[in-house]
Amino acid sequence: KFPRASAIKVVDISGGCGAMYEIHIESEEFREKRTVQQHQMVNQALSEEIKHMHGLRIFTSAPK
Repeated sequence: KFPRASAIKVVDISGGCGAMYEIHIESEEFREKRTVQQHQMVNQALSEEIKHMHGLRIFTSAPK
């Protein structure tokens, strides 16, 4: 969903249930966008997957 991403990391933080994740994405697509806009992009890209999650932490950034 983020072809220009320079780094993507997904961590299962559920403690065993497999339904809570932490996602770190570094992508040029986030440059000059506010954090809320970046997170909306991730939420939209994962809209189907999110339906089956208990929780999701999103960390986004543009490359330096």
